[in-house]
Amino acid sequence: MAVVLDIGDGVGALVLYLPAAYRGREIEVSPVGDEGRRTHTGALERRTARGAFCAAVYPALAEGWWRIWGDDPALPSRALIESGAVSEVDWR
Repeated sequence: MAVVLDIGDGVGALVLYLPAAYRGREIEVSPVGDEGRRTHTGALERRTARGAFCAAVYPALAEGWWRIWGDDPALPSRALIESGAVSEVDWR
């Protein structure tokens, strides 16, 4: 499935790599300090020339720190979104 990112001035994107068991689940994120303003996206199988993997893609997030809402406290729970860039977090 193709993904279109809407990044630029003040806006970045996040790719959250996930174990296959997360496929079909919705993963929420929110700006740190504004936890009530959550957004979510589905964890889907993605295919590239290097093979298939599961990921949730957030195509347009305001720059700054974002909290990733998950069930396992051992996993990374924050991501820094930078203007015009794609941030990556790996939960595999």
